[in-house]
Amino acid sequence: MMTRFLRRTLRVFAAIAMLGCLAIGALLAFLWLEHRSMVTLPVPTGSFSVGRTIRDWTDSVDADPLAPVPGTKRELLVWIWYPSASAPSVAADDYLPLELRPLPETADRANIWTLLTRAPANVRGHSARDPDVSREQRSYPVVIMRAGASASVLNYSTLAEDLASHGYVVVGFDAPYRTGRVIFPDGRVIQRAEQNNPERCVVPVQTQMEQCAARILTAWTRDIAFVLDRLTRMNAADSSGRFTGRLDMTRVGVFGHSLGGAIAAQFCHEDSRCKAGIDIDGAPHGSVVREGLAQPFMFLLSDHGSETDSASVQIERDIQSIYDRIPSDRRLRVSIRGAFHFMFSDDGALLKSGIVRGVLRALGKLGIDARRQLAVTTYCVHTFFDHFLKSPGTSALNIASPRYPEIQVLE
Repeated sequence: MMTRFLRRTLRVFAAIAMLGCLAIGALLAFLWLEHRSMVTLPVPTGSFSVGRTIRDWTDSVDADPLAPVPGTKRELLVWIWYPSASAPSVAADDYLPLELRPLPETADRANIWTLLTRAPANVRGHSARDPDVSREQRSYPVVIMRAGASASVLNYSTLAEDLASHGYVVVGFDAPYRTGRVIFPDGRVIQRAEQNNPERCVVPVQTQMEQCAARILTAWTRDIAFVLDRLTRMNAADSSGRFTGRLDMTRVGVFGHSLGGAIAAQFCHEDSRCKAGIDIDGAPHGSVVREGLAQPFMFLLSDHGSETDSASVQIERDIQSIYDRIPSDRRLRVSIRGAFHFMFSDDGALLKSGIVRGVLRALGKLGIDARRQLAVTTYCVHTFFDHFLKSPGTSALNIASPRYPEIQVLE
């Protein structure tokens, strides 16, 4: 009797295990098919068509402070989105140009995240390659865009394209040894040095964490200063002739996501060329926390709810410290109800799996549709810069909109 019971129990467990394996296999197959399907980024909301060009800039003066070999020259892969003179019907360039795609021997190994997002070759953006700058205006404000942590700026194309469509030249860049991986047009591939991984800054000893963060923060802010120097030279005499006299270097904005937002705040504190800035859901670091800002600045936050852990409380205190030191008519602190930290990038458009979205909602991480989060974000970003770069000296900005009830203005 006992033997028959054990056999029956084992058969039940075997059947359950087989069904579980089949379910996992079906899920992985579904995710793989979705990974290989085509997807298009959200359509820019401005009136300009968008162009994009890529430059390789080397600093002949200063060395790269984070390069493993002392004396290595700073070199940046620079992405520029801008108002285009081309017609809207002109075909868009590849999301990730062929010459910047990894060769098979250097490609990342497949992992669960590659299944959850789209292959870059299957993503379509809205930027034409190397068209002339639109003649609708004599010159355009310049906005520097910084990615989160070690991410590539390509992963923020939705924000860049939308801002360019509203009449801005948007400049982002990837830096060897601190961006996860940089592939230059000549085929060189440079990986991030592990000691420059921002996640390493999360260490038990506070002084070590501060030193690690300060080292990375300093390198990125100096990169921005170098890029602005080169843009000034390019505005005076661009080798292609495309940007000569077309950049308004008196109207410069800086924004970034996550660590990129912290870098934006610190750079605006250090360099008066920054006329307005935005920190998108980034924990502030550096002297800006103690000394504040004079320029218009916005903190654009995800929905942190009632987080009360010590790290969240400290971040809130640091944001408040900066906010309190900004003139009242030049500051904004905005939360997007239901927004999730990782959906401010193109992942908000590329992560379309209903299964994944359902899991994130069940975990309380995703309260609104990810594309909706991007729509609210692009509205906030271009509205803020429109107010403080295109109409400086005007009154305080009322960013609330009946079109975007998810916007919660915090005091």
